[in-house]
Amino acid sequence: MNTATLTPGLMAVRPDADAPPVKETEMAAAPAPQTQAPAPAATEPSVSLGERFGNFIRAVLPPLLGFAFVIGVWALVAMNSSDFPSPAKTLDAAVVLFSDPFYSNGPNDQGIGWNILSSLKRVAIGFGVAALVGIPLGFIIGRFAFMNSMLEPIISILRPVSPLAWLPIGLMVFKAADPASTWTIFICSIWPMILNTAQGVQRVPQDYLNVARVLNLSEFKIITKILFPSVLPYMLTGIRLSIGTAWLVIVAAEMLTGGVGIGFWVWDEWNNLKVEHIIIAIFVIGIVGLLLEQFLLLIARRFSYGNA
Repeated sequence: MNTATLTPGLMAVRPDADAPPVKETEMAAAPAPQTQAPAPAATEPSVSLGERFGNFIRAVLPPLLGFAFVIGVWALVAMNSSDFPSPAKTLDAAVVLFSDPFYSNGPNDQGIGWNILSSLKRVAIGFGVAALVGIPLGFIIGRFAFMNSMLEPIISILRPVSPLAWLPIGLMVFKAADPASTWTIFICSIWPMILNTAQGVQRVPQDYLNVARVLNLSEFKIITKILFPSVLPYMLTGIRLSIGTAWLVIVAAEMLTGGVGIGFWVWDEWNNLKVEHIIIAIFVIGIVGLLLEQFLLLIARRFSYGNA
């Protein structure tokens, strides 16, 4: 007779003494318990063609509507003004203009391609010299409190000055229009680089510098191994702001100095009463500035910590 002992929450059962013993062969022949196969991992539902098309429309439609609105206002203004060119007339002039953008009929009659390249050359030289001076100066100001106290008042006074106010100084010093324009680019590009680089250095955690002091690292290693990787995002932001300012200023500087350049070309076309060429130059200046900014944004994303 089977007996059972009950305990709270547990029942222990003793095997029946009269039950026949199980043979080893029967135990071996018993099938092994089957394990349940793991369920396949859930896969994300694939995006349908309709959803992709909808996303594409939502991304493209708003900019197209914005451009359509601008062109519509432009057409209305041209209809009410005999001097203002219509979008169709401007498009025809652009086709003729860009059919041969690199013609040259003397120093005062060159295609729009040569004028853009001349402006980019001045911006590259002035911007490059500003980077060579401004970025190290920003490191010095951010690293040493004495240099910060000495130079901060000077920068605070000179930074708000309009870049074109420096153009006569450049003409007086260099005695030529081309280096004077480059000087103007230099003086307007240097401030964002200095300020953003110095701010980046000052925001480096003090613990990093304490570890460097304990390890007795040289100043060169502190700059290259600790400060530079931390300051790089701030430095790239200053460079991006500087290139935008430089491209804005070069147009105005070339209008005043003359020579070959997109700014001088705009002023020369105004003297020739070719307003459609001025509108084309406005679009060209905007597109080139956008490309420069996007190029620097690409570099900034490449060296950001999120992509490391």
